Amino acid sequence: MLKKIFIIFTTVALVFICSCGLKENRQGKKKHLITIAGSTSVMPFVEKLAEYFMLQKPNFIIDVQGGGSTAGIQACINNTVHLGMSSRKLKEGERLNEIVICYDGISIVVHPSNPINGLSMEQVRAIFSGKIKNWKELGWIDRRIDAITREEGSGTRGSFEELVMKNEEIDDSIMVQDSNGSVKEIVATDPYAIGYISLGLVDKRVKALTIDGVVPTVSSIKTGAYKITRPFLFLSNGEPDDYTSEFIDFVLSKQGQDLLRKEGLIGSYE
Repeated sequence: MLKKIFIIFTTVALVFICSCGLKENRQGKKKHLITIAGSTSVMPFVEKLAEYFMLQKPNFIIDVQGGGSTAGIQACINNTVHLGMSSRKLKEGERLNEIVICYDGISIVVHPSNPINGLSMEQVRAIFSGKIKNWKELGWIDRRIDAITREEGSGTRGSFEELVMKNEEIDDSIMVQDSNGSVKEIVATDPYAIGYISLGLVDKRVKALTIDGVVPTVSSIKTGAYKITRPFLFLSNGEPDDYTSEFIDFVLSKQGQDLLRKEGLIGSYE
């Protein structure tokens, strides 16, 4: 009986969602559906922007999905979404329009109980390449380092490889997670863990390390003192349609940029 009710509910819900972009509402206005997919780093911030936008524009439905930067780029190339999201630069052959919505720092994070407050870029590279495997080598406890990286195709991983690893490979034995949120959750619950996440997601549950003596902050990113930074991008295949452009304009407006700044990101015009 419960299964039957669930099937009926799901079917009704799907019919409702699909019809939103096609039928008129009670006021005789059409619902305009905008689909967005890609970077899980960019996703939580775009979700918040979409919520604010839809409150002001009730005739819009903005569907934001993750999947990673590479998946978002491919979906955009295939025209299966209106906008892709990427936290890495486009590669050769990925011919899409780039719209920088803001800039972000990648923070190297540990558990708050970890007494280490800073590392050099070289030490971070050595941890993730597998050359340093024990916290004792960094002046702490004789315990294996539980390093966490992102999956292949992740924009955060791509930027981390470019900005931190340089020509070094990330060690195959390192734990892999499929989102910034997952990396943060593990670091927040494992005193011996280290990972990397968006600066905008750092809170009291994790501790961001100084790198080469520089604290990852909005001001240090603005001045260029903190080196592990990357753009957050919207991508389109050709010129966006009028409805998609309306959302992009909102994101790039003072209101949209102020919302991103409140989340610890750097405005696209700063």
